[in-house]
Parts: sequence; structure tokens; C-alpha cells
Amino acid sequence: MAEILFLVEDAPESGFTARALGYSIYTEADTWDELKLAIQDALKCHFDEGKKPKLVRLHYLREEVMTA
Repeated sequence: MAEILFLVEDAPESGFTARALGYSIYTEADTWDELKLAIQDALKCHFDEGKKPKLVRLHYLREEVMTA
């Protein structure tokens, strides 16, 4: 597998959530650096040795609402 895409969003209370598109992989963390480590750990758990994607793409989606 060449790459896997994670959709990253702000968690409701604080931190971040990440879910892989097309796979049942979900993780969360308090900081961006911790999230990257959590994603790597989740990939190790989900994929067999040698089957893990070579590239991980993080798509960070942030929605902000403000008054006009």
C-alpha cells in the first residue's frame, strides 16, 4: 500500500481526533505530536508486518464560526 489518509479534526473538549478513510482506524490525542505517535501505533496494530502504508497523509479540517 502506498499511502493512507487520515481526517484530523479538533476534539470537542480539547486535542485532536483522527480517522482513516476507508479503514476502521480511529485515534485521538491531546497534542499534534502525540496524535502522530498515536496514528503510528494504530497502524502497527491494524496492519500486519510489511503491509503498513509507506506514507501517511493527515488532512486537518478545522471549522470556525464567527459573527459577521
